[in-house]
Amino acid sequence: MSDQPNPARSFGSVADAYDRGRPGYPAEAASWLAGAEPALVLEIGAGTGKLTEALTALGHEVHATDPDDAMLAKLRARLPDVPTAVASAEKLPAKDATYDVVVAGQAFHWFDHEQALPEIARVLRPGGRLALVWNARDEQIPWVRKLGRIIGTPRQPRDAAPIEASPYFTTVEEESFRHWQLVDRSSIQDLAASRSSLAVLDDEARDAKLADVLALYDDYGRGMDGMQLPYVATCFRATVADRIFSDSSEPGNEAADSPRDKPAESDDVLLIDFS
Repeated sequence: MSDQPNPARSFGSVADAYDRGRPGYPAEAASWLAGAEPALVLEIGAGTGKLTEALTALGHEVHATDPDDAMLAKLRARLPDVPTAVASAEKLPAKDATYDVVVAGQAFHWFDHEQALPEIARVLRPGGRLALVWNARDEQIPWVRKLGRIIGTPRQPRDAAPIEASPYFTTVEEESFRHWQLVDRSSIQDLAASRSSLAVLDDEARDAKLADVLALYDDYGRGMDGMQLPYVATCFRATVADRIFSDSSEPGNEAADSPRDKPAESDDVLLIDFS
């Protein structure tokens, strides 16, 4: 067994920095993902509530899950009326055919897709959809490209290829939205510290990276006015396949491989009826 830290489980240790330093999501992206009309939304990997906040502002009823309670604590402080549960994408605490939309922001690349996709399909209502979004820094800008060299540019695929290969969903749609985050000397260090690649470093190595980030900011920054950090929010959505919802109670319709026949069970995750 490897003694290396798991980057996917590193965010709780930097929850404060994540909450202060990560960008939010533009309202246009949230509307494209979940729809213009109020819907019942299950958010997976909700973290500190960056996307949750945008979705609730549009009138959606959001139920938020994350595998790390330290991250959810920040979400609950920001949005105390949003129901939360500590859970992973692979074992969702919800009944079959409950949600209009399942959404994941900055999280899908961490999922075990073979387990998560049928589980997501299970909790979606007929005609419901899975929606994904990633914020990516626009590294066409020279100083942003230099920042990426210091703190790293994501290597994990930020795309919908696993959904396109899945039998549980239909054709994937894609859209992107440009937006900007105002950063200053403090928040740009929080942004760097919240990166999983830095969170797993020892103190000396992490401090060296943060010093490099601060030096870059001081070279390019505008003092107390801060800087505009450009992002592209890349979004994907796909509708759950109709065949998932065949009535297995009728003779001849026993769909043994359907996720609807396999309710999520776990010794350590309570199935919660959010409704």
